[in-house]
Amino acid sequence: MVCVLVLMIGAVGCGGSGGSSSSTPPPPPPPPFSKFIKHVVVIFQENRTPDNLFHGLANADIANSGVDSAGKTIELRPIALANTYDLSHEHSAFVEMYDHGRMDGANLIKVDCAKGVNCHAPVDPQFMYVDPDDVQPYFNLAEKYTFGDRMFQTNQGPSFPAHQFIIAGTSAPTATSDLFAAENPVYPAGTPANPDSGCTAPTGTLVALIDTQGVESSSMYPCFEHSTLMDLLDAKMVNWRYYTPGGGSIWTGPTAIQHLRFGGDWAKVIVPQTKVLKDIANKDLAQVSWVIPTGQDSDHAAVNDGTGPSWVASIVNAIGNSEYWDNTAIIITWDDWGGWYDHVPPPAIYDQYEYGFRVPLIVVSPYARQGYVSHVTHDFGSVLKFIEEVFGLPSLGYADARADDLGDCFNLMQAPVVFQSVPSKVGVEFFMNDKRPPTDPDDD
Repeated sequence: MVCVLVLMIGAVGCGGSGGSSSSTPPPPPPPPFSKFIKHVVVIFQENRTPDNLFHGLANADIANSGVDSAGKTIELRPIALANTYDLSHEHSAFVEMYDHGRMDGANLIKVDCAKGVNCHAPVDPQFMYVDPDDVQPYFNLAEKYTFGDRMFQTNQGPSFPAHQFIIAGTSAPTATSDLFAAENPVYPAGTPANPDSGCTAPTGTLVALIDTQGVESSSMYPCFEHSTLMDLLDAKMVNWRYYTPGGGSIWTGPTAIQHLRFGGDWAKVIVPQTKVLKDIANKDLAQVSWVIPTGQDSDHAAVNDGTGPSWVASIVNAIGNSEYWDNTAIIITWDDWGGWYDHVPPPAIYDQYEYGFRVPLIVVSPYARQGYVSHVTHDFGSVLKFIEEVFGLPSLGYADARADDLGDCFNLMQAPVVFQSVPSKVGVEFFMNDKRPPTDPDDD
């Protein structure tokens, strides 16, 4: 890694005698991830920022207040995780809040009520933080393992493109396109509730494409064709599964990639998502897994019922109390910012669409740094690059090509952390026997 190279150069320079035999030898390079990590599980939750979800987390860059478009300081106030209103997280909402890096436009973001609910959004509804008592399992994991306070969603928009970036590092429709899918699909008038998206969406469904000038200048049917991380895994004969409540939803990334949706790999898209718990119990965990929640378990505003932290804790506990703990890395992150205020501007804007705002990141593993807050810039491409390095894969050449590899989140030389179960309001048995009709994580 770069940091190791710098230390090696420094050791030679400080020795004073160049390559003489009396010089202190440089430290050995760190061992490769592949020596210790054999399984990677990516848990993808919904629509939160660090300022909103991790208020008061020690040593993390978390704000207590924000500034609105009039220059007024707004104190962040507590709200339940299962609140009754939602905020726009379209690309236009990003532009409003970002305001050329001033991060003072959150108050301009549109507020919507949950369907069928007569809600009364509070004053300054964008400037809220979740009551820590509602998300204690998240705090438990963040305090025990590694929390990233510079994890940025790669895209500047909502769930549909975000779920493309987490499997492919891009939301471009083809390998050679300079456009990105920027929004959630728009369905034709008269479409029944909960339609399929991606390559099985109703005829007439369109997704907006954004160009290199940041303009949504065209649209297309939301079915794309280019390489994904799944293809690299297949080529190396690394097994993978993608667990989801519904195969056709906007948050099921493979459904929008033509060869995944209509090829043999579709058998690796597993419905329902709770089968991940059964696969762990049956000693049948794939080497790479993506896990997508139901709406109830998603943390999505106006949709969740507060069980998201327990859902995540149940997956972590199932792995932690199994034979997989010794060689697994669990990466927990959120797909977009959800319209909630966050005070940290993206460090760079590429292609007028990358990066987006911060989302939380938790890295759980016996080799994750304990009690560590990473201030290193990460994005969804970092997750892909980490998996590429673990399994010796080539780069996709998209967001992964310029991302870091989450290397600072691990200490492969430490004694492996002994797992301790994460307390939660409900546990594995609740989710394995869940009788709730699943709802979409994102109903925008």
